[in-house]
Amino acid sequence: MSNHQGGHGSAKAYIIGFILSIILTVVPYYLVVNHSMAVDELALAVMVIAVGQLLIQVIFFLHLSFKGEEQGKTLSFIFILVVVAILVIGTLWIMWNLHENMMPNDMNMLNH
Repeated sequence: MSNHQGGHGSAKAYIIGFILSIILTVVPYYLVVNHSMAVDELALAVMVIAVGQLLIQVIFFLHLSFKGEEQGKTLSFIFILVVVAILVIGTLWIMWNLHENMMPNDMNMLNH
C-alpha cells in the first residue's frame, strides 16, 4: 500500500474541521432556540455563521486553496458560486418585480 494520500487532508485537519463545523452548527441553533437577539440581528448572525460554515467545509473537507494544483479547482468552485449567486439573486429580483407589478394596489382598486 502506498502512503500517498492523493491530496487528502490529515486526520488533524479533519478533526479541526469537524469540531469547527459542530461549533458553527450549535451556535446558531442556540441563538435561535433561546431568542437571544432581535429577529433581524438573528437572521444576520445566522447568515454570517452559515458563510463561516461554508468556508470551513470548503477548506477542511473539499481541500480547496490557492496553492499549487488546487488553484484550478478553487477557481472553478468560485466560478460556480458566482453563477449560482447570479441565478438566485436574479430569480429573487424577478419574483419581487412580478409581485410589485402584478399585485393590485389601493389606487387601482379605487378607480374601478
